[in-house]
Amino acid sequence: MRYSKSRPSREVSSAASLRRRPGQVVTLGFLATIAVGTILLSLPIATEGARATFVEALFTATSATCVTGLVVTDTAVFWSGFGEAVIAVLIQIGGLGVMTLASLLGILLTRRLDLSSRLVAAASTRSVGLGDVRGVLTRVIKIAVVVEGICAVILVARFAITYDMPWGTALWQGAFHAISAYNNAGFSLFSDSLMGFVGDPWVSLPISFAVIVGGIGLPVIAEVARALRARRRPRRWSTHTRITLWMTAVLLVGSTLFFLAAEGDNTATMASLSPGDKILSAFTQAVMPRTAGFNSLDTSQMHHETWLGTIILMFIGAGSAGTAGGIKVTTFAVLGVVIWSELRGEPDANIFDRRIAPATQRQALTVALLGVAIIIVPTLWITATTPGISVAEILFEVTSAFTTTGLSTGITADLPWFNQLALVPLMFVGRLGPITLGAALALRSRQRLYRMPESAPIIG
Repeated sequence: MRYSKSRPSREVSSAASLRRRPGQVVTLGFLATIAVGTILLSLPIATEGARATFVEALFTATSATCVTGLVVTDTAVFWSGFGEAVIAVLIQIGGLGVMTLASLLGILLTRRLDLSSRLVAAASTRSVGLGDVRGVLTRVIKIAVVVEGICAVILVARFAITYDMPWGTALWQGAFHAISAYNNAGFSLFSDSLMGFVGDPWVSLPISFAVIVGGIGLPVIAEVARALRARRRPRRWSTHTRITLWMTAVLLVGSTLFFLAAEGDNTATMASLSPGDKILSAFTQAVMPRTAGFNSLDTSQMHHETWLGTIILMFIGAGSAGTAGGIKVTTFAVLGVVIWSELRGEPDANIFDRRIAPATQRQALTVALLGVAIIIVPTLWITATTPGISVAEILFEVTSAFTTTGLSTGITADLPWFNQLALVPLMFVGRLGPITLGAALALRSRQRLYRMPESAPIIG
């Protein structure tokens, strides 16, 4: 009998490549997608009128692939059906790619840790197997199809029956907005985004639902689904899942009340709405800074304090390994627990009867402070090179780009071309930075055989 060595499968080869250079693989994949998208959007058939310039095509391709939603042209008017289809495909590739790659990097992380750390990581996530690469991709696609399908069906029926859209138009509108919502992209085929549906719960709520589910992240969705099937109580869920769900609920309720209080008397946004419509619009606006980018109220007419609150919400973002951006709710929660423990003089930072590892605390601090630095530098540059636009508007725009939110005060198209280009790498870094940085920090952890003498500089 003859024996032959079996050839390694493509899956094994890809996994090996990801283990060796995870950051490079992720970066090159997204750069290639943006390049192809730029070429396609530069074609004459991609626009309704004049051909898109290089800056317009590159900016839109980056914004779609990085599921941001910032635009330098009116998506509903400027792009043709072909161009809109390209944008939708880029959004889907970018969103599903982020969820898949973030989850695979989580698998990689558990493989690279020592046995004891691997067991801790597996116990804390309970979401993906240590080698379940194909399973991750399958779950990502299944969840996307289900959520986008439900959202699309409701929107198509509403657009066709209530707003008398032709069924073909309603089908495209519903599918596009479902894809954009689940992937937290914020692209809309309506020139005023969702402002025309400010009081329509059959449009606002399905889109908000898709945004929330997409932003929670695959590890949480997978664990909750298994827990419900096994009837496992929330107290037995992983720390990561409990933090993500609790923070999501707290931020949604808190930010809804914030928008009601901040904009309730603003005649340009919410004052003329009925009480029910005020609550609906406030909830929709509370969901969107989780890095979705849709708006049912005119962002440019909001009070400056509302802008500041929105900037904070955009910076926090949503769940890890999801389609949302920001520093992530788990990072924010860890920092909050660390600060609270320090104020109380506690030796450890504890949450949900678990002690947060010192390495995790340092990683959270690093991600947050680097995020602040990345926002401040472009804000200073654009402010210095763009007279006539307030610092508040520029800070809002830069934060929206870095956190891949897509909300805008309306100045994106008015920026000089070189400052529009300055937002392109910001969107790219904001989309991939927190994912690859978090993995890199964890993978670079190492043990030293010695420790330096302890010192205590004066703080404060």
